[in-house]
Amino acid sequence: MPADPPAPSATDEDDPGGRTARQIIVVVLVAAAVPLLYLVSTPHNFYDLKIYMSAMRWWADGNPLYDYVQADLLQGELYFTYPPFTALLLRPFVGLKIGVTAGVFTALTVLALLVTTWWLVSSIADRHGVPRWFAAGLAVPLAFAVESTRETIVFGQINMLLVVLVLADLLFAVPRNSRWAGVGIGLATALKLYPGIFIVYLLATRRWRAALVSSAAAAGATLLAAAIAPSDSWRFWTHELWLTDRVGRPDYTGNQSLFGLLSRFTTPGKPSQALWLVLVVAVAAYGLWRAARAARAGDELTGLTLTGLVAVLVSPITWTHHAYWFIPAVLVLVDAGLRPPGPAAGRAGRRRRVALLALAALVTAVIVYGVVSYYDWGRAFDRTNAPGEFLLRNLYVLFALLLLVVLPIRRESPGAGAGTDTPKHEPSIQQ
Repeated sequence: MPADPPAPSATDEDDPGGRTARQIIVVVLVAAAVPLLYLVSTPHNFYDLKIYMSAMRWWADGNPLYDYVQADLLQGELYFTYPPFTALLLRPFVGLKIGVTAGVFTALTVLALLVTTWWLVSSIADRHGVPRWFAAGLAVPLAFAVESTRETIVFGQINMLLVVLVLADLLFAVPRNSRWAGVGIGLATALKLYPGIFIVYLLATRRWRAALVSSAAAAGATLLAAAIAPSDSWRFWTHELWLTDRVGRPDYTGNQSLFGLLSRFTTPGKPSQALWLVLVVAVAAYGLWRAARAARAGDELTGLTLTGLVAVLVSPITWTHHAYWFIPAVLVLVDAGLRPPGPAAGRAGRRRRVALLALAALVTAVIVYGVVSYYDWGRAFDRTNAPGEFLLRNLYVLFALLLLVVLPIRRESPGAGAGTDTPKHEPSIQQ
């Protein structure tokens, strides 16, 4: 009798349980490494949150809100710099112990990061046939690992609240032409001014109604604060808003904006305002032009990511905890790199995929390692004269500029939003 044919080798299709077990092991290993990053990074012990709460107690005692000042070894003096609407939302926490308030802020940040990461990865996972739980299991720990998240949590910042409002608007409400489209961006702008760049994005993409709604929401929240705290509101909008020195030293490495880069060349002197404005106009025009192209192609995620990177660059002060927008940039690079090239792409298409995935890995390494968490840059005014120091102290600025140019626009099928639905056909990639 002929010998029995050899048994076929096990494959993922034959052994789905084995594949799932391997995926679980990978997720556990990645998640287990994240706490180590927090243990060895610079502890801040909710420093910013303590300033906010001290300012709120000062205000509750009947003092002018923007008179509050606190000595700081690095910055000299620190103040309450947020708009009055933010102060109204922080005021109820005055009666709580700082430990309870820190716990609330941390829990809200964690929840916001979980929700927004799920929004970003779910459609990408579906597109590539990857289980959603596995994609989220990798993306969530990496999102917690990046420096912007670490700094947000340990300083006690509110950045993830703003991210939730912006993403909810631009991934869901705006693409679906909801009557509420624009409200989230408007409220985020009233809380902290830099999300106002997304109103400009709405105008650039000709979402006139959403832009009007967001402007009205921002104005309504601001007027509400003015009705409750008229003198503090008047003072903020007519005086404090224009004093950038109140926010901190622009030359400090933690300021990863174009103005920060220029300031590190000229410190302790100030950089040329004319040069800075020229750079801001050029970067904003180019970045928003590409963002509008992405929106017209149906790629909402790339459009809002490019806009967020523009905000990082053009704001006079962009602390590292503001640099969330590198996270969706990495996901766009991974999604584009995993998509099979068209039949006419050939070797160039394969090389492009490899390049995009390599760039995603490099950006991830940069934003995890960061620019301040594992460095002590000192308190002295120190110009970036050496090339190596220039690179290290401006990593976010340089990579944001690079991504403005190379972040791919994924052409989607008509009506398919980049954070909501899987496209009806395999999209192409364009610059």
